[in-house]
Amino acid sequence: MGLTACVLAIDAGNSKTDVAVVAADGHVLATARGGGFRPPTVGVGAAVDALAEAVGRAYAAADVTSVAHVSACLANADLPVEEEQLAAALHARAWGTTVEVRNDTFAILRAGVAEPRGVAVVCGAGINCVGMRPDGRTARFPALGRISGDWGGGWGLAEEALWHAARAEDGRGGPTALARTLPAHFGLDSMYALIEALHLEHVAPARRHELAPVLFATAAQGDPVARTVVDRLAEEVVAMATVALTRLDLLNEETPVLLGGGVLAAGHAQLDDGVRDLLASRAPKAVPRVVTAPPVLGAALLGLDRAGAGDEVRERVRAHYRS
Repeated sequence: MGLTACVLAIDAGNSKTDVAVVAADGHVLATARGGGFRPPTVGVGAAVDALAEAVGRAYAAADVTSVAHVSACLANADLPVEEEQLAAALHARAWGTTVEVRNDTFAILRAGVAEPRGVAVVCGAGINCVGMRPDGRTARFPALGRISGDWGGGWGLAEEALWHAARAEDGRGGPTALARTLPAHFGLDSMYALIEALHLEHVAPARRHELAPVLFATAAQGDPVARTVVDRLAEEVVAMATVALTRLDLLNEETPVLLGGGVLAAGHAQLDDGVRDLLASRAPKAVPRVVTAPPVLGAALLGLDRAGAGDEVRERVRAHYRS
């Protein structure tokens, strides 16, 4: 007969899932990794089935049959109604007595702060921002793309770079080195060739995200158009952070602003400097910091917060992910 652990922590992104079984004293009993979590593509049932495979392996390794609480931070849980639907689907699996689902951006935020207080902006394939206070107040955005006012993220940056490059080559826009560097990434000699390859899917659509690093490299070489796009991303990051700080009445208090996701964690000097300079102007008490801790740590800490765990317990789970 297995034991009952305290928290099942789940961080499920579009490309991979990490789970951890955590004891009440903060010891990590077992971990497992699974595939991506994409309910909009495969449906909620199939997406949760994919989670079940990783959870099953972690439970077997920890020799447990259930936990007191499931703390799940999930991609594509962009609206509260979606969080509720996914929480019901997870509760039906009987993995734990209680279940709380949050958007996966909350995991990055909680992983980077000593207490549940601060703001996180995540820029990976897309862009999102959340904030939280210890009293339970949160700030968030729908983060559904252009229909919810978003701009940025790896996909958006690639699309913007392609737009400028196409117009530069055919004369509708001003010159930019992107007209050369974007097709060259795929071994092509013109934007026309790249447009054709993307349209006919000779270059797989999923590879478009590869163009975001090309944009940053072109900007670093001094191309004015590419630099303008990077500057706009810095503006977007700071706009989201400042709005979240304002909503939570944290604009005038020293508050961590966590930067996460592949784009913001990549160390692009122009972007990093732009974000810090704009924050210093618009939110001078904000303390920007790049998050390097794994998001599943944040999911575990959110679960331990709910359990009323003390500092020693939280430090023990942090230490596991530092080792």
